[in-house]
Amino acid sequence: MLKFAFMINRIEGMSFEAFVEYHRDRHAPLFASIPEARRYVKKYAVSHPVHAENYPSPAYDGLTEIWFGSWEDHDAFFASENYRKLVNPDEAKFIDLSSVAVMVSEEKVVI
Repeated sequence: MLKFAFMINRIEGMSFEAFVEYHRDRHAPLFASIPEARRYVKKYAVSHPVHAENYPSPAYDGLTEIWFGSWEDHDAFFASENYRKLVNPDEAKFIDLSSVAVMVSEEKVVI
């Protein structure tokens, strides 16, 4: 299984609270609403930092994780018309696209 981790920051001028609300309550439901998400995506999660004493300030405002069963599923999802016309354009409304960091991995659950 392939895991894609997208570390994201909010656009300039957007508060952290507005960013979290948009990511969780608008973008995530939009992502999940397209048929290709149900067909190709194994898991989709969004996360946001919480204050944690004795830990450094977070480097990013959010994390989006997407799991695919194969590269073919990944390619089909991101090439789909619904992703390209509905989901992808929505990302620029709240994500600073110039600061996105991505990690592709194969997850191994240990515990």
